[in-house]
Amino acid sequence: MRAWRGVLAVVLTTLGLCLALGAGAVELKQDRDFRLINPPLATDSSKIEVIEFFWYGCPHCFDFEPVLTAWVKKLPADVSFRRVPAIRPNNKWTPDARLYYTLEAMDLQEKLHTDVFTAIHLGRQRLDDEKVMFEWVARKGIDPTKFRETWSSFGVQSRVQQARELSQSSGLTGVPAVVVQGRYQAITQGSYAELIAVVDALVARVRAEGGKR
Repeated sequence: MRAWRGVLAVVLTTLGLCLALGAGAVELKQDRDFRLINPPLATDSSKIEVIEFFWYGCPHCFDFEPVLTAWVKKLPADVSFRRVPAIRPNNKWTPDARLYYTLEAMDLQEKLHTDVFTAIHLGRQRLDDEKVMFEWVARKGIDPTKFRETWSSFGVQSRVQQARELSQSSGLTGVPAVVVQGRYQAITQGSYAELIAVVDALVARVRAEGGKR
């Protein structure tokens, strides 16, 4: 009888722990699981929008990328995703943002986004140096003349300025940063997988609130 009581006690303790963890995963707390952005950022989609602010030179963004990419592949139909290259007030990250939008304008962003991260963090290449970057682009088989024209285009400059304004309006203190519906920045003290879990919970919260406002 005592043995059965011992087993039952273990089972009940385990069950209680699982329920507590489950409740914690659902219950979101401000300043623990998310930071409120006020006023909210403008969104570009009729769906629930998730934005990742990143910097190519950030090692944490590099580590987060495969986790994020796997998540993006499984997005629900009512959720959209976009990346925004963050730009600090001192404009230090501007070359990386400009590279991102140049590749996007040339329909090369999806193909080369990971390659840029790899070149910087594994290849130790300074792609924020224009000479180094243009040489890297040429090795990738991209038409250097077309790339330079796009790099200097008004369209790319406009997108960079928009990214600068969005970065400042969001009040970011670091990257990677994931913002849901322009209102909630997901935060966690744990792993990137836990950060994604918070993002999912915030998406569910926005969905329950009625989506866009």
